[in-house]
Amino acid sequence: MRKALRWLLALTVFIGTLSTAGAATAAQSEPTDIKDRLLSIPGMSLIQEKPYPGYRYFVLNYTQPVDHRHPDRGTFQQRITVLHKDVSRPTVFYTSGYNVSTTPSRREPTQIVDGNQVSLEYRFFTPSRPAPADWSKLDIWQAASDQHRVYEALKPLYSANWLATGGSKGGMTATYYERFYPRDMDGVVAYVAPNDVVNKEDSAYDRFFARVGTKECRDRLNAVQREALVRREPLEAKYAQYAADNHYTFDTIGGLDKAYEAVVLDYVWGFWQYSLLKDCDSVPANAATATDDAIWDSVDTISGFSAYTDQGLEQYTPYYYQAGTQLGAPTIHFPYIERKLIRYGYQPPRNFVPRSIPMRFQPGAMRNVDTWVRHHAHQMLFVYGQNDPWGSERFRLGAGARDSYVFTAPGLNHGANVAGLVPDEKALATARILEWAGVASPTVEKNPSAAKPLARYDAKLDVRDMEREPALRP
Repeated sequence: MRKALRWLLALTVFIGTLSTAGAATAAQSEPTDIKDRLLSIPGMSLIQEKPYPGYRYFVLNYTQPVDHRHPDRGTFQQRITVLHKDVSRPTVFYTSGYNVSTTPSRREPTQIVDGNQVSLEYRFFTPSRPAPADWSKLDIWQAASDQHRVYEALKPLYSANWLATGGSKGGMTATYYERFYPRDMDGVVAYVAPNDVVNKEDSAYDRFFARVGTKECRDRLNAVQREALVRREPLEAKYAQYAADNHYTFDTIGGLDKAYEAVVLDYVWGFWQYSLLKDCDSVPANAATATDDAIWDSVDTISGFSAYTDQGLEQYTPYYYQAGTQLGAPTIHFPYIERKLIRYGYQPPRNFVPRSIPMRFQPGAMRNVDTWVRHHAHQMLFVYGQNDPWGSERFRLGAGARDSYVFTAPGLNHGANVAGLVPDEKALATARILEWAGVASPTVEKNPSAAKPLARYDAKLDVRDMEREPALRP
């Protein structure tokens, strides 16, 4: 009997030793460094690691299916960046809706929650473009599915709460992601996100331009815009020389004349999108007596004469394709300019996309998202600028929305943010962001007015200015 007991005890010890050894081997085989953990994700590869105090910053490629409905029909490499602080901190999922910057930066919600930040390049913006490019696979559902796969890949590493954010087209992107994958994120902070529900009905923009700012400022801007059309001949000669000097061409839009008018008609919109009321002092006070160079310089500074060249349009082909197939695009009128001076008016997105790329508009796409937001928004925050033309058509909340908000920052433009809200709304927005991220203190939970960003402001890391794009691109 004793022999049997001794044998059983020895067997138990032997099995325990094997189990301990196996666990140790498994522990040794699992990477602990965050770079190794990221690169252990199937399909993830490193482009570069860049140092930044207090963080690890990685530029990565992630293998994505071209078509999420048919993942066996080809893949492409999508660029992402990870600003890593700590796996125990919340994570902010950011996209601009365009290219991703490879310079370390921290968006406002990331500073507020003192968390990690994952930034994603939008599909079809180079280099994140399939080859060959099947443009029919560039739509808001496919892009949302890109985000969903990245989230699923990274969630096991970053297991705390996640927030989606973005500004302008990035705010639209964050909203579409929430609409199609509402269980992924714990909250959404969408900045200055346009919402063009009915593409053919744009009267809200005309009403905006009739009352924005002051009459004196509007009159100055309108006069410069009109004068640029009155002086079309000499300024187009200057434009032709400018194009020749910079090797610019105009094949996509269909000629220098069309490009010139498009730049000029962007002028007033571009001012309010990127400037503040105080900047009216930089606009020529008397357009009729201003020199050609003064008119040219003002238009170029605000609208950018390179915007509608082939070279200026190329980078934004994916945006114009989406504007002409799902997102919609604004059309405004110019009652202060004689009809004879305007030859083309606001041109449709089709004019800015190479003719080799087929396009067909889907009028129900934005209506679907708008209806969902009105009835199902949960833990979503929309921030707009009072003087931003893109806010003329915005997201609004209906009776079905829960713990969701739409705030407007007084006097601000397309760079509006939580910091620019009036004090009560700023505190409430900050408190809700902290709560959604799971890092609100008991004090903030009891008293939202005490809410403040958890991370100190970093002048290099915290990008407060909007990402400047040429006018008429959100």
